[in-house]
Amino acid sequence: MKKITVSAPGKLMLFGEHAVVYGRSCLVTAVDSRITVEIKKIDQQEVKIDAPQVKINGYQRKLSVEACLNSHKGVRFIEAAIEIFRKRYGLVNGLKIKVENGFSSNYGLGSSSAISVCIVKALAEIFSKKLGCKQIFNLAYKAVLNVQGVGSGFDVAAACWGGTLFYTTGGKKIVPLKAERLPLVIAYSGNKADTPTLIRKVQKLRLKRLNETEKIFDKIEKIVKRAKKKLQEGKWEELGELMTKNHELLVKLGVSTPKIEKLISAAFSAGAFGAKISGAGGGDCIIVLAGKEKHHLVEQALVKAGGALVPVETGAEGVRREK
Repeated sequence: MKKITVSAPGKLMLFGEHAVVYGRSCLVTAVDSRITVEIKKIDQQEVKIDAPQVKINGYQRKLSVEACLNSHKGVRFIEAAIEIFRKRYGLVNGLKIKVENGFSSNYGLGSSSAISVCIVKALAEIFSKKLGCKQIFNLAYKAVLNVQGVGSGFDVAAACWGGTLFYTTGGKKIVPLKAERLPLVIAYSGNKADTPTLIRKVQKLRLKRLNETEKIFDKIEKIVKRAKKKLQEGKWEELGELMTKNHELLVKLGVSTPKIEKLISAAFSAGAFGAKISGAGGGDCIIVLAGKEKHHLVEQALVKAGGALVPVETGAEGVRREK
């Protein structure tokens, strides 16, 4: 039977966390660690899934049985994407799906969104549906919302378009930017964060302190727009200063941790231009902007402070068919 393989990149949030959930903009870049999905039509009226990196082996259900979104996280996003595609285009064949994760799901690099995008793209290819990036985005974003309930969609956009994007909540604006590869050092804090939980934490803060929180979001929006210009101009030192200002506002939202602050202090002690949380916070990764001549010193400082280096490059290609 026909078989299709597609891949999609992970992401790093550069500027605009949390504010982007409330109608503001952000800057996000795709990274060269990729999710790969192999999908094959089968004669049996079943969905079969193997994703060994997240301990999914031999999962299967009848096509006639409704997908269970309370099952393992890795399966939920796959099932949700299949269901969204089926409702839009119909689905009559059984499917055998294999997922290979090119990066740890612990790192908060958008593996769930990348999987969702891969599934939509693979289904479109195998059922001969010509879908552009915006169509893939719309379907995959719906799938992610069906599972998480919340989310702005920037990670879905990064998986679709790749490169570095200026993005506004819900995909109202998705603008690919011409930008050099960023001189970033990425470090994992050692703690896996739960994005929906952190989004809801900020949501509660916003309900309690609406004016204060909205002012923070407005300040973040101004930083994003200034950072967009500095990014395209390659003015790394000025971009680093904006990065640090963005982080200070995230601290006010209560999404930093003592470990993150320790890592950021270590980065500055080694000569970084700027540093911040990348993503929802509460753990996961920080990004550090530093001159190339300082990278080794920054890396050493981050490791000494208890961080784990994450070797990725920015500006990676978006979702694509491999074979």
